[in-house]
Amino acid sequence: MAKPIRRVVTGHNAAGKSTFISDGAAPNVYCRVPGSVTVTELWETKNTPADNSGSADAADRPFKLHPPKNGSVFRIIEYPPDKVRLAAIARERSMGDDGSGRDAASDRNSPRHPGMHKTDSIDYAIVLSGEIYALMDDSEVLLKTGDVLVQRGTNHAWSNRSDEPAYLAFVLIDAERAP
Repeated sequence: MAKPIRRVVTGHNAAGKSTFISDGAAPNVYCRVPGSVTVTELWETKNTPADNSGSADAADRPFKLHPPKNGSVFRIIEYPPDKVRLAAIARERSMGDDGSGRDAASDRNSPRHPGMHKTDSIDYAIVLSGEIYALMDDSEVLLKTGDVLVQRGTNHAWSNRSDEPAYLAFVLIDAERAP
């Protein structure tokens, strides 16, 4: 069971004064199969500049990996240890749709790691707790609590070789597809 993530959202009341519009466990949580990553969607924007009007939950929508065109996504992902997660990835693949909105085989056809993928975004990743390896096609780096990675539309994967879950916060911003 994933750790609940508290989400506090601000907004404006009818008089235009700032207020808190929600405070509680983030309700938009996705896990395709047991042992897989758990994604907690915190917020989404559909345009730049963002529209801060209204009070609807912008993350209340079906899961998709990529941010909207000209938009952004803010999420926290729990990565279980690879000894659990790799079997879950195999089960996800057998189901077909990986939630990316396109043919998973086109981006995930790498012998390096079954979770290799490429996104049309610039991603800001912060390790909140635990440790995780960021894998590129030709190398890898170990990231620990407090470390930050700027992922610029590259083919990549995440490998948690420890015995504890790793929690990462991500902001994905739409970008042109990299070569």
